[in-house]
Amino acid sequence: MTHFTEYPTYLAEIPSVLPIHESICFAPRPYPPEEVTSQVFRYIERSLVYPAPSVKRGDWEPRWIDKQDVWFNSADGTQLHGWFVPHPNPKHVVLYAHGNNEHVGLAQNAVLRLQSTLSATVLVFDYRGYGLSAGKPTERGLIEDALSAQQWLAERTGLLANDIVLVGRSLGGGVLTAVAAERGARALVVDATFSRMVDAARYNYPWLPVRLFMRDRYDSVARIEQYHGPFFQSHRTIDEVVPIELAKQLFDRCPSQQKQFYEIAERRHNEPPTPEYYSQLAAFLSRVGSRVSPVVRDPIVLPVPAAMMPHQAAS
Repeated sequence: MTHFTEYPTYLAEIPSVLPIHESICFAPRPYPPEEVTSQVFRYIERSLVYPAPSVKRGDWEPRWIDKQDVWFNSADGTQLHGWFVPHPNPKHVVLYAHGNNEHVGLAQNAVLRLQSTLSATVLVFDYRGYGLSAGKPTERGLIEDALSAQQWLAERTGLLANDIVLVGRSLGGGVLTAVAAERGARALVVDATFSRMVDAARYNYPWLPVRLFMRDRYDSVARIEQYHGPFFQSHRTIDEVVPIELAKQLFDRCPSQQKQFYEIAERRHNEPPTPEYYSQLAAFLSRVGSRVSPVVRDPIVLPVPAAMMPHQAAS
């Protein structure tokens, strides 16, 4: 679940930057006007791009998934949480990156579908600032988190990092496009993903000067040019958050000789993919082939900070 107008109530939160603006203006130590403006715009950007849901939402102990809670560190030491969901006889190993208004506790349906329809071992993880993971979200931070997740999964399953199938939804697709461009993948799969974050923001908020103030731009069309591996992209035909025209820009810029664009008819941004989508994806990955190692190592388990347990975390 992802970008911008996914929950239009965020528009109502934008005026809440005014007290911050006033507190800066009337603080004992004066702030330059440009610093005030920068802080206000940064607040707006974080509210729109990273509306992380409360950990009180979702199901953290789903009964129909045999998952293992795992903890690992990002490159800068930020502690991250995820679910490792093994398949008894996997054809693929998948790293799944969710959208910007999701966390691991809300991703069980997607994980179950990937595991069952693709015969895949799956790792789903939370970016910094999401779910039980520590830290605050930034573009580079999320990319480093995904790179660390890819490496953890490779070591856990005995594969090379570029033997892992990367599956990302919306924001997750932008994150994993950067990972694929930097390190490669067995296949890159993106759903409901934008050309650039700035393009999607400009479409949803034409009255905001997004090109001037957005720091986290997620320029996927530039990054996809560095990826030449198999590429599967899907998009809903009536996506009201990321128009399908933006998605096709990303597809057109991908230099891969093995790529497919699948349109999900008559569905909106946050509606789940159809069964036919999973059939198409399974067929695509079958053509790509798999490199699954029989090596399975014990998961790395770090101590769980008590303050980060779901029943104790703040909303």
